[in-house]
Amino acid sequence: MRGERGISVAEVDKQLILESVGPVQAILDAHDGVVNVVDTTDGVIMISLEGGCTGCSSTPMTAMQIYYSLMKLEGVEDVIFVNGELPAYMRAFIDDKLEGVEENE
Repeated sequence: MRGERGISVAEVDKQLILESVGPVQAILDAHDGVVNVVDTTDGVIMISLEGGCTGCSSTPMTAMQIYYSLMKLEGVEDVIFVNGELPAYMRAFIDDKLEGVEENE
């Protein structure tokens, strides 16, 4: 099976996901936050933010930054936060931004 971005969705592995959270990782490390990759079946990445992220008021912003970084990876069809860390309006904002980037390419 191939994702719309051209590579096999099986090629999106957990290590690549963890390496792709970008500049958020430094913040997570400083606050004992943990990204737990639950599943990657069919290019749908299911993750939860744990540790210091639990109950933190900044978790939605962290989730938004992670969502943006991961949705740019080849083979990723969707990113689901299993604990609901990413509000729908933030997801819509990033989706609109990503669509604008694709249109300009």
